[in-house]
Amino acid sequence: MVAAARAIESHRHNALARDVYAEHFVRAARASADWPVRLEHVPGGDANPLWGRLGRYFGLRTRVLDDALLRSVRAGARQVVLLGAGLDSRAFRLDWPPGCTVFEVDTEDVLAFKHQVLDGLRAAPKTVRVSIAADLCTDWAGALTGAGFDPTAPSAWLAEGLLLYLPNAAERYLIDAVDGLSAAGSTLAFEVKLGGESPEVRDNPVYRSTKQQIGVDLLDLFDGEPRPDSAGALARRGWATSLHTPFDFTQHHGRGPLPEPNDALASNRWVFADKPRAVAVRPPAGPGGVRLLQ
Repeated sequence: MVAAARAIESHRHNALARDVYAEHFVRAARASADWPVRLEHVPGGDANPLWGRLGRYFGLRTRVLDDALLRSVRAGARQVVLLGAGLDSRAFRLDWPPGCTVFEVDTEDVLAFKHQVLDGLRAAPKTVRVSIAADLCTDWAGALTGAGFDPTAPSAWLAEGLLLYLPNAAERYLIDAVDGLSAAGSTLAFEVKLGGESPEVRDNPVYRSTKQQIGVDLLDLFDGEPRPDSAGALARRGWATSLHTPFDFTQHHGRGPLPEPNDALASNRWVFADKPRAVAVRPPAGPGGVRLLQ
């Protein structure tokens, strides 16, 4: 679904992000072979709740997280870790500084499908790429270090569209592992939802249309356990942490979803955390030390 949204975004004249590989992933999978990959193939165009509004959300998210990773490597990080990498093609489409290594962590079957498609296209990464088959609900940190990741060097971590689906314990482990493996100067970007969805929000057209059009019930995919305060946990460990709504970036870029009544996107937050090179002791700016931007 995210690959299809990226493909649609890529074909817009004012695209926020371009991913030439996305539509090939969509076409290669039997379940999605007939899904739209261009806006003109979408019934209702941008008015379509799934491929219009939610699709634009994924396009915006892709651009914002692209920018976050590139800022980190331009500031000196040379290790990039994509947790739950899925069909992410950043190793192939972004311009990385010399000396970067992109580690992609996901399950063996996901990586095998991805490699099959990319190999068929004879795609070449723009930097060193290391794939690590691991389940993020288990001890994946050892597999990462075993593949050459250096915990003494700054790194840029990304968990895009991941924590919403992990059990509480797996999310806590992920945050603990990232903190323990991150040298000063490292960064982490991830997405969370604040609290559960009300009955009115659960009936939002985004959720209904996704289930009707492609048979995916997003609400069933979300883990139902109470969510940990991962941003607060990082802040208490000395990370400089900020939360943003997606609408903050819609305003910044002039494109993307806008708030609506009973909004399925209203509780989404994009979190950006930096592990300072020298941690200064200062009073917290808010609950848990998190600087909250609404």
